[in-house]
Amino acid sequence: MTQDLAGSRVKRMRELLTRELAPQALDIQDDSHKHAGHAGARDGRGHFSVRIVAGAFAGLPLLARHRRVYAALGEMMQTDIHALAIEARTPEESEPQESRPEESSKESK
Repeated sequence: MTQDLAGSRVKRMRELLTRELAPQALDIQDDSHKHAGHAGARDGRGHFSVRIVAGAFAGLPLLARHRRVYAALGEMMQTDIHALAIEARTPEESEPQESRPEESSKESK
């Protein structure tokens, strides 16, 4: 896959995910080079990893979050993407553990 094609796919993925899910953070990696010669790479579609933090995922189980990402990418899932690794979190889940407010705790006396 050429650098230009990979870059345009990542750009289009970013546009679609941003429009549909309004993420606070979004990282898209093209991992296609790791799969050169793989059956799925022969048809020209790519392998990607997406790390996305969005309030749109609040209250949704993991599978529903993945479905939201697939739906946002729409036709690209059939025409441009062979494999997609997804890490989908809410803003609260993406905070480092030490910065999260403590649940109310009782001191023993």
